Amino acid sequence: MPRTRRRPGLRTLLTALLAGVTPLLAALLLTAPSAQAASLTEVTGFGTNPSNLRMYVYRPDSAPARPAVLVAVHYCTGSGPAFYSGTEFASLADRYGFLVIYPSATRSGGCFDVSSPQALKRGGGSDPVGIMSMVTYAQQHYGADPARVFVTGASSGAMMTNVLLGDYPDVFKAGAAFMGVPFGCFATTDGSEWNSACANGTVVRTPQQWGDLARGAYPGYNGPRPRMQVWHGTEDTTLRYPNFGEEIKQWTDVLGVSQTPAFTDHPQSTWTRTRYGGTGTQAPVEAVSIQGTGHTLPTSGMAARAISFFGLDSTTTPPPTDPPTTPPAGACRVAYTTSAWNTGLTASITVTNTGTAPIDGWALAFTLPAGQTITSGWNATFSPTSGAVTARNVAYNSTLAPGASTTLGFQANHTGNTGNPASFTLNGAACQVN
Repeated sequence: MPRTRRRPGLRTLLTALLAGVTPLLAALLLTAPSAQAASLTEVTGFGTNPSNLRMYVYRPDSAPARPAVLVAVHYCTGSGPAFYSGTEFASLADRYGFLVIYPSATRSGGCFDVSSPQALKRGGGSDPVGIMSMVTYAQQHYGADPARVFVTGASSGAMMTNVLLGDYPDVFKAGAAFMGVPFGCFATTDGSEWNSACANGTVVRTPQQWGDLARGAYPGYNGPRPRMQVWHGTEDTTLRYPNFGEEIKQWTDVLGVSQTPAFTDHPQSTWTRTRYGGTGTQAPVEAVSIQGTGHTLPTSGMAARAISFFGLDSTTTPPPTDPPTTPPAGACRVAYTTSAWNTGLTASITVTNTGTAPIDGWALAFTLPAGQTITSGWNATFSPTSGAVTARNVAYNSTLAPGASTTLGFQANHTGNTGNPASFTLNGAACQVN
């Protein structure tokens, strides 16, 4: 039987977190912006703020009239100003003209709330609501582009990156989490801020279980989901390395793409980068494992990789997501037929790629009529079993070439309504319906 360990005190845990990020600050202060005309500005009275966060904004002189927004979230014991001066995001903003919001936690220990029931629900309260008020303020007062909002963070900030993508998938287009954990992994019900099992990498779930946690933050949402980039050091002893794999499981499931990498390379000798659902710079999920590194990310040059993943490394409007992952509206067609009896029915669904590019990994979303509940399915995984349902590819039918079709189906119970769903979306884009 494993030996029971005493739960470490908050002071001890914060000391560990601070020890991990101190080398990060020492390294990155050497490359932080030093001679900028623009400066970090604190904004007060920015809107609903249930946990009394502070808001800092860096608007570079190069920002256009309608800049993209990057929310950059600090680690435990840190602050918005410390993350501004200790990372390269502001200098990259100078180069590419995007706006950076630096939230600052004010509670004891300087951690963000990524564990309470309020934080893990859209509009539930706590820190995510305050950060959303900052984004809205930037759109209203700086003319920020609501179609280009991104989030990144380290440690506690990486955990918040996961939380924000789950709570507000309609707001954030992509996230980059340095040394984080999956959405919902840090959940607690006793009012504490620390989940030792998650931190130690012992919380293991199936991809669908992780995906359901993230989807459950905004029930009924069927729109596009944000892309995700995750980073982790193999020797991380604060938020241990197994969390890296659990994040990959979660976000590949959320985005409906295969867990088998579509692309693998080594940008540096100690880095292993894998991409899922696409091979380009803006694949649905990108994961970078850093061999022999502890809780010290991001180090020099990594922020630029995140900015590239977001598509912000240009002074013009960034290109759309890789064609294989998000087909344009009208690039798919669905044929839906049913065979019903007194209390049950069988549905057959044929999905055709009518576009000119392959689709590598797909998720078909639709809403079942009231009273219909799926009891079994084939050639796809279905979740949930009623209401707003998403059918995701299985390994053998994940790719649809131009003009190709795949057929899937399910058996369901009903209470009298045997009608068809009114509409379908494939990877967030509307399909024609036969």
